[in-house]
Amino acid sequence: MIWVIVMLEAALFAISVSIDAFAAAFAYGCKKIKIPLLSIHIINLICTSIIGLSFLFGNLLTQYIPAWLAAGLSFTILFLIGITKLLDSITKAIIKKHTHLNKEINLSLFNLKFILHMYADPEAADADVSKSISPREAAALAIALSLDGFAVGLGAAFAGVNGWAVIVFTLITGMIMLLLGSWLGNKTAYALRFNLSWLAGVFLIGLAFMSLL
Repeated sequence: MIWVIVMLEAALFAISVSIDAFAAAFAYGCKKIKIPLLSIHIINLICTSIIGLSFLFGNLLTQYIPAWLAAGLSFTILFLIGITKLLDSITKAIIKKHTHLNKEINLSLFNLKFILHMYADPEAADADVSKSISPREAAALAIALSLDGFAVGLGAAFAGVNGWAVIVFTLITGMIMLLLGSWLGNKTAYALRFNLSWLAGVFLIGLAFMSLL
């Protein structure tokens, strides 16, 4: 029975960090922007690697802090990220307002403003307007999609969630979300804009309270 709970927690964490990827892929599909399989693999591997690094860092920290503090940090991180996700449209509107960028900007993995711009508007990843996400653009998009993933990984590590299970589930759900989002978008005749971040927020707030149990 315990292993079922472990797998359920890992699956919920993986889904919560993959929802944004689904929404971005759906938006691309609606606008007939292709995400080649290589680019999908790049996005998925980078996102999963960042989650893995955050788990490693979190596990190292838990060796030096008491259990009660780790539990408190886990709840605080997951709860705050969850609230941020629930208010995601406001957060992204603020980022859009203050980056002052346009889609003709030269793509640079080290341009934080561009990364933030893609976080607020993932469709901006197609910087060269080629109607296809290149491997280089995919790498930048993956970093943008993982901006909150690192914090979520830390929260999960502090909560004592099985890191390997989350990594495996993230690899699987990330691939499914990207492929499904792109396919559904292509089947949609018009660009239906929607924000699923609130759903990730609900998952994360629920996981925050689960971490206290």
